[in-house]
Amino acid sequence: EVQLVESGGGLVQAGGSLRLSCVASGFNDDAYVIAWFRQAPGKGREGISCISSDGNIHYEDSVKDRFAISLDNAKNTLYLQINNLKPEDTAYYYCAADYYYSDYGLPALERTEFDYWGQGTRVIVSS
Repeated sequence: EVQLVESGGGLVQAGGSLRLSCVASGFNDDAYVIAWFRQAPGKGREGISCISSDGNIHYEDSVKDRFAISLDNAKNTLYLQINNLKPEDTAYYYCAADYYYSDYGLPALERTEFDYWGQGTRVIVSS
């Protein structure tokens, strides 16, 4: 069973930076894709970025300039670097994963495209 455990959230002042981590385990195949989503208070879950085990990356247009995703395959750890944090970045941040079929390309950053989810890590940005 795939398990995902996020960490790195906290209270940060606007303009600061955070690096979120997600440790993944339990894959029974080397081909997988892991994504970051977030859910702000009172809003739906929003996709941020995803990366495949072979290094293909996609960002949603709204976050391209401040967010950076990376994957350390040796540590089975996904990262999300967030720079110049804004109060509107306040949210629970979740990692999500599924198996990856390169012939089909990266999945859309929709909740229904990922079968495995972590419990989330909370980010609060103060103004």
